[in-house]
Amino acid sequence: MFPPGSKSITNRAFILAALNSAENCVITSPLESEDTEVMLSSLGRLGYTFQDELDAGFVTFQRRPASSSPSPFPAQSADLFVANSGTSLRFLTALVSLGNGRFRLDGVPRMRERPIEDLLVALRSLGVDALSENSNGCPPVVVNSSGLNGGHVHIKGDVSSQFVSALLMVAPLARSDVTVEIDGRLVSEPYVEMTVKMMKDWGFVIKQESPARFRIPGRQSVSCSSYRIEPDASGACYWWAAAAITRSRVAVPELNKNSLQGDLAFLDVLSRMGCRARIGSQDSIVTGGDELRGVDVDMNAISDQVMTLAAVACFARGPTIVRNVANIRHKESDRIAALATELRRVGAEVEEFPDGLKITPRQLHGAEIETYDDHRMAMSMALIGLKVPGIVIKNPGCVAKTYPGFWDDFVQLQN
Repeated sequence: MFPPGSKSITNRAFILAALNSAENCVITSPLESEDTEVMLSSLGRLGYTFQDELDAGFVTFQRRPASSSPSPFPAQSADLFVANSGTSLRFLTALVSLGNGRFRLDGVPRMRERPIEDLLVALRSLGVDALSENSNGCPPVVVNSSGLNGGHVHIKGDVSSQFVSALLMVAPLARSDVTVEIDGRLVSEPYVEMTVKMMKDWGFVIKQESPARFRIPGRQSVSCSSYRIEPDASGACYWWAAAAITRSRVAVPELNKNSLQGDLAFLDVLSRMGCRARIGSQDSIVTGGDELRGVDVDMNAISDQVMTLAAVACFARGPTIVRNVANIRHKESDRIAALATELRRVGAEVEEFPDGLKITPRQLHGAEIETYDDHRMAMSMALIGLKVPGIVIKNPGCVAKTYPGFWDDFVQLQN
């Protein structure tokens, strides 16, 4: 199977390319999806110029004209609509703090329920006038910016790792050094590790002084001429899960032991359930075993795969317990509540906790599945249809958010 480029890496690459100071920068093999198109559209509104050839497999960010302004982009005002792309919202909010003007960011109704206040608090401590128009600390967001001061900033890590990643990526363009200290437990920690590795690949200096403390020198200037996006491990997990469910073998090329993506740890979970999984130097392979076993697992580091695991759990012997993923209630849907509802709809026994759920396999049957406009709900619940007739996914087009070709690949898998 050949999943598309990683959304997480693509949108980080677009931000880092926007901070590139000298030459043209070519991003190759980027993901073409709603989330990445939202990001590019917003960057265009900020005045960046680029050759958008997503369908041909590249985007070229063009050299910025010399300017006396410290802002990395020319626009002095912009209204940015990010739909339901949380990554775009958080990263762009941090990016516009480097500008000089007034910027407003908004999205779909669900986006107005997704938190961002922790990032705004951190930006305010660095001298940015950044406020939520919503009393619940969610978008719309207004940023009146005149650049980012340096200093020591604390940021909470228990809601979204994207707050930390956003802050780290813009810190090199602050007026002086920035020390970022994470308060509390960091959720989805591998995504911050991805951000740090990419920044270093780009040439930025970032020093991790402890697991929760980073120091970034200010006024940095880097030049990166090209960057290649690796395949999406989150998308590949659906096909590895399919191998587990159908007792078949699925190999994904180019996802290997050098991958930036933490979701490859999902293979460890499948191994515990009875599959044979290998992450090699060229690819990653899962072969389904004779019988799946339920597991008790902390999914905090790979919380995007909770729904995928839930589909596999429906065919295991014994219950599966997922723990420490309260943060996924703030995703495209309340993923714990949505998952519990839809698994019960097909016949599974589900106990819902504040930070997870317990899935006990039962005789399953067909049903119409609500997706809550959540791409991961659609793709994960489709896996149940590999073994259970009559599974109907409502609003299947919602997969375009991160994996527009999912259904074509799903058909290919069955063939």
